[in-house]
Amino acid sequence: MYFPTSAARQLCTIPALPDAKAEALLCIEPNPRKSLFCALTRSELTVWRVRPSAPLAHLERSETSLNKHGENVAATWSPDGSRIVIQTTRPYLVLVTIEYVPENFAYHAPEIVQGTQRKFLSGPGEAQALQSLSLAFEGVIRTDGNVASVLACKHYMLFSTASPPAVQRIPWPAYDDSDSGGRPVKGTFVGYNTWALNDEELPWLVDPDVTVTEIQRPVGGVETWITSDGRVYFVRLQENKNSDSASDEEDVVGFGETSSLQEGHPGSSRDHQHYWQGTCVHHYEVPRWVQKSRQVERGSSDRSAYVDPRRATKVAVNARFSLIAVGTLSGNVEFTAFPVPGSTPQPEVVEVPNLFNRPHGEVLAMEWSSDGYVLAVGWQHGWAILSIGGRCLASNFGTDGSLDKGRLQDVFMHGVRDLFWGPENFELVALPNSRPNKTDGQIFILPFAKSATTSQLSPDNTRYAFLQLEDRVLVYRGADQPDMSVINPESDVWQHIKLPQPYLASNWPIRYSALSNDGRLVAVAGRRGLIHYSATSGRWKAFTNFNQEQSFVVKGGLLWFHHVLIVAVEKAKSYQIRLYSRDLELSDQNVLYCEAIMSPVVILSLVDNSLLVYTADNMLSHYLIIPTSDAIQLHYCGSITFNGVIAAPSAVRVLSWMIPSAQKQFGDPADDLAVATVLLMVGGQLVLLRPRKAGNQEVKYDMQIFADRIEFCWIHLRGIGALENSLWGYDGRSMRVWLNALTMESPSSAPHRIKESVSILLDFYPLSVLMDKGIIIGAESDLIARHNLPFVIFRQATSSHLFLHHILRIHLESGQVREAVQLAAQYQNLVFFAHALEILLHIIVESEEPEAYSSNAPLPAVIEFLDHFDVALDVVVGCARKTEVTRWRRLFNIVGSPQKLFEMCLATGRLKTAGSYLLILHNLEQLDENNEDVIRLLRNALDAQDWQLCRELLRFLRSVDESGVTLRHALVETGLPVEEVRP
Repeated sequence: MYFPTSAARQLCTIPALPDAKAEALLCIEPNPRKSLFCALTRSELTVWRVRPSAPLAHLERSETSLNKHGENVAATWSPDGSRIVIQTTRPYLVLVTIEYVPENFAYHAPEIVQGTQRKFLSGPGEAQALQSLSLAFEGVIRTDGNVASVLACKHYMLFSTASPPAVQRIPWPAYDDSDSGGRPVKGTFVGYNTWALNDEELPWLVDPDVTVTEIQRPVGGVETWITSDGRVYFVRLQENKNSDSASDEEDVVGFGETSSLQEGHPGSSRDHQHYWQGTCVHHYEVPRWVQKSRQVERGSSDRSAYVDPRRATKVAVNARFSLIAVGTLSGNVEFTAFPVPGSTPQPEVVEVPNLFNRPHGEVLAMEWSSDGYVLAVGWQHGWAILSIGGRCLASNFGTDGSLDKGRLQDVFMHGVRDLFWGPENFELVALPNSRPNKTDGQIFILPFAKSATTSQLSPDNTRYAFLQLEDRVLVYRGADQPDMSVINPESDVWQHIKLPQPYLASNWPIRYSALSNDGRLVAVAGRRGLIHYSATSGRWKAFTNFNQEQSFVVKGGLLWFHHVLIVAVEKAKSYQIRLYSRDLELSDQNVLYCEAIMSPVVILSLVDNSLLVYTADNMLSHYLIIPTSDAIQLHYCGSITFNGVIAAPSAVRVLSWMIPSAQKQFGDPADDLAVATVLLMVGGQLVLLRPRKAGNQEVKYDMQIFADRIEFCWIHLRGIGALENSLWGYDGRSMRVWLNALTMESPSSAPHRIKESVSILLDFYPLSVLMDKGIIIGAESDLIARHNLPFVIFRQATSSHLFLHHILRIHLESGQVREAVQLAAQYQNLVFFAHALEILLHIIVESEEPEAYSSNAPLPAVIEFLDHFDVALDVVVGCARKTEVTRWRRLFNIVGSPQKLFEMCLATGRLKTAGSYLLILHNLEQLDENNEDVIRLLRNALDAQDWQLCRELLRFLRSVDESGVTLRHALVETGLPVEEVRP
């Protein structure tokens, strides 16, 4: 889904100023919108633009300030991006204000001769001028103790101290210009609060004798704390029930029941209006000898600290998939689900392939992508990209570590100390571990290709493998090629479609991409507006009126209905569904139809001619697409609310439904909503909602849960044979398939889970299921590192996996031979059909224990199944030659004797297959002494003029009798002159 591509860009980090200092960077921190980031050294602060990557402002602290207030340690942006809070080595916080100057530009382009302007085109996101900004010291705040971590909130700063161990809150400086003639005058800090870390004020702490080492920005109103003992807590600042004041933070969204947070007591503040609720989400058991030593040393001030390998160093919260990633001191990364009342989720350690057993070191940086699909991890000695299912998509641990560190410029390959994702996750900005002799070029930007389904998981986008890059899209065309091109990894089956430079320069990054059902039409929407492309003509169409293009934003997705593009847009805080034609120019005057809706669209879905619109108010609306000879329009059929079913509408990623056949033929489309079975993927949970009429005729739903932490799913309403109405989901390790999932009956009204029919283990990341070819197509990251290159190169390698034998095995193990034959008959014209059956037979033969054959073993059913196809003889002998000889007796007891099969091959003219059976007969010592079977086959091969088979048979006779007597006898019997045979 996310694959690094090409090579990393390196930024010059020494400012182009007189007497500029060459200092090592301490950290990089993006602003909340990810459009800017700041780079911090011990004495300097530089604010950069993400795209184009250029410094906009630079601020240097004086030696007096450094000596008095301490050197820089870390930086934090305020939520509105107007301030930066700098943490220092002494008990001070330095406040820096950011003033944006839109009328001035940070850089001025040189004058270019008119004839050469076309050679200097703006790159992606570079059309807008670099807005100027200025940095200024606002003041210094003295704290009670050295600051361990700072969190800048909307109305206040929250920070933790080590001595005394406490959490403190200070509002932002207030200004009063009422009596100053318009000149702002700083007011006082009102509402200062302190909460000591002890059993009284924070009783939910596992060990109260700790300090808070890191406070992370709230997600849904819940903050994350890491304490000095390596535990992680979810906490929330709650107002006292007897207080009339309101909390500064928003309500909790997406974190389940608030009762999972234990209550504390009001802090030592003036108003006693707030207290902390919290719960431990990463816990480890302390050994008993440590507990006993602590009891002995309880009165001692020099209590020794216990360092556990599972001690947390970094944490990243994924609210969209309800997942917590914890990086530990030992280098492990653990995934844990959100806590719910009554159950304790168990952590899962993510495995990062490390073929050369290179050391990881402790985890230094972690961040989820904005869509929640992947986690970027930086270790002391490396980095990796992990999916929510725990699959490693890319890392530096695939190299042997023998790269010359002095020659290699990509120093991030040896460890990353800080990182963050750029806008729409097309780039990863990384700060490598500091090197004493390397003070310039310390920031690297690694480009990524990602699946288009990360932004819009629609059936058409999953039908073809479809990748997005920052300046192009890649469409997999192997489905339209011959069968051998699909399974050949060296085949060039990707179509590269470059995006128009004018649109990309003004509207980078790309947010949505959509592919038509036949894969010939492509639509792309960026920051504003949209464009579309036809593979037939090879041309893009864009808005000719720039103002019309900039007047709306695509929000909720876009879909193709034949040649009509359906788009969910937001314009001037109003929401619409628009229809555009591929045949007409893009303009407001050529909108075929426009439907106003009341709430933002979360997801669009198209099933036949039914358009499903799910909106942020938790409402599912149904529209019929009605085309006529001269127009097309949407007919509203009805809507239904999912209140009480879906808690967080923004977490819905997949939407589809299935209408009963009787309703399709005889029912009113207005009633489809009441009888449709709805398939949803909410976060990582794949669920099916079956309608049920209550006594008052109100529609209620029975919920069937297929799986949790599913990354992508493929829905096949019109599959082949038993694959019709099947559901395919990938969980990071294997493809899980539910056959006939959308039509199975619900046994009860209570939510229950459904086990998959088959699980297909994959060694690559799947991108598409080619149903008509029986193949799963995917990609894996490939890293190229050479000793003669100072940088590394990344690329995507295409991979494939046959799924046909997995599905057939399920039928045959259940005794469903007829269903297996019907399914396989749909694929028997494929070039690799016999190979798929051979894999099936080999798996069945190898899975049976030679000494413990049961009466219900599937091998007889497999042989009965193979007898329905002409390739059965080839499949059996091919499997036998790849199987241990000890298993042959069981195989041929069911298939029949090899001698009989050999005779059948001769009778049907399958001479090469008969030659393979000769090897079986020879190994079983069933050939006669005169080798009459070999002579008969040789005579038939001569008649058929199959000279290659003749040579192989003569070599076989020479190998079984080195004296040459058997070979001479065969030559005489077949009439070949002996003297013409070369030794």
